[in-house]
Amino acid sequence: MAGTCGLTLGKYAPLHKGHQLVIETALAEMDEVLVIIYECPEVTAIPLTVRANLLRQIYPQIQVIEAWDGPTELGDTPEIKKKHEDYILKQLESKKITHFYCSEFYGEHVSQALVAVNRLVDCDRKTFPISGTQVRTDTYAFREYLHPDVYRDLILVKFCRFDIVHRVKLF
Repeated sequence: MAGTCGLTLGKYAPLHKGHQLVIETALAEMDEVLVIIYECPEVTAIPLTVRANLLRQIYPQIQVIEAWDGPTELGDTPEIKKKHEDYILKQLESKKITHFYCSEFYGEHVSQALVAVNRLVDCDRKTFPISGTQVRTDTYAFREYLHPDVYRDLILVKFCRFDIVHRVKLF
């Protein structure tokens, strides 16, 4: 497919194998892949820059867009959808997206806003039955679904009181 550009997005809090499946599917099918990653201090202590850099490290071929001021409201109302769609379009700066990749309910409305193919990946979570909420609740129990570098950062922050931005132990 010449000239194809896929987009996926999320908090990646933390990045897990379900997210990776979506990204890797896009990489296998697209010429170019963009990932929007949202700031979410209410969800994770891992800063946006660290999560974005992990994506860049694991997938150097993707373009990562850090969404520092993205909408935080969740839901399926027309107002919330519009707020998210407008934000995504603004972040893309007229970049033509041909395919939107996700495994969530919002795939339909976001792909329509982008005038892109809605490419759903493992929506029923059969390949990787995992969610970020599960990992945040019990990191150790779900460590098999995490890239080793993601697991390391979660452990450093959660149990060692480590500032992973500055790589120093907090007292």
